[in-house]
Amino acid sequence: MKLQNIKPAAGSVKNKKRIARGQGSGAAGTAGRGHKGAKSRSGYSKKLGFEGGQMPLQRRVPKFGFKNPNRVEYKGVNLDTIQNLVDNKKVTEITPEVLYNNGLVGKKDLVKILGRGELKAKLKFTVHGYSASAKSAIEAAGGSAEIL
Repeated sequence: MKLQNIKPAAGSVKNKKRIARGQGSGAAGTAGRGHKGAKSRSGYSKKLGFEGGQMPLQRRVPKFGFKNPNRVEYKGVNLDTIQNLVDNKKVTEITPEVLYNNGLVGKKDLVKILGRGELKAKLKFTVHGYSASAKSAIEAAGGSAEIL
């Protein structure tokens, strides 16, 4: 076997059909694009959501609701997650920076401590908000809860 003798398997390679290359080719005239209309022209692209002139779905469905521009979104972190962090990483105080460094919140997130689970460690919390159950659990464990 030599490099110049290698060929693809018989029938695996077909010649590309050359359309719009004269009447003798058998693919002239409309070049397989049908007759007239936007789809037969070069540069045609259908608009997103276009339904052939029928009123599109996104315009048929009514608008409703209200988005409050002044809403404040907090990222919730539960006590059991913090207890797990204390057990594994040996942290002594909880701040948004500590939670960010451990991958629990984003850099610009406002942090709120929530009351799921139980807290055994005595910790100093300095975050943006607390639920009532979380605050009582923190103080019951001997910690302090300050608001940023």
